[in-house]
Amino acid sequence: MTTVTISLPESLREFVDHQVKNKGYGNVSEFFRGLLRSAQEQEENKRLESLLLEGLDRGGDDLEINDQFWKKLKAEARQLAVKKKKLA
Repeated sequence: MTTVTISLPESLREFVDHQVKNKGYGNVSEFFRGLLRSAQEQEENKRLESLLLEGLDRGGDDLEINDQFWKKLKAEARQLAVKKKKLA
């Protein structure tokens, strides 16, 4: 595992300490890993959405886009993410 050192102003350090203490994180590293995982997931979601929109632009006229479609798509994406994590 790689170590990264960051500098924080006192106000942010207090915020981080508060989050660690009150949100169930074991330490500061766990807190930041959680933030990074969330940011990574958001980027993956943006990429997926971009690819979906690109696919629809290329000829997805026969697809019915509704809540059920999005739920199914999210479930499939979660399954792919789980598989990817297991391979990593």
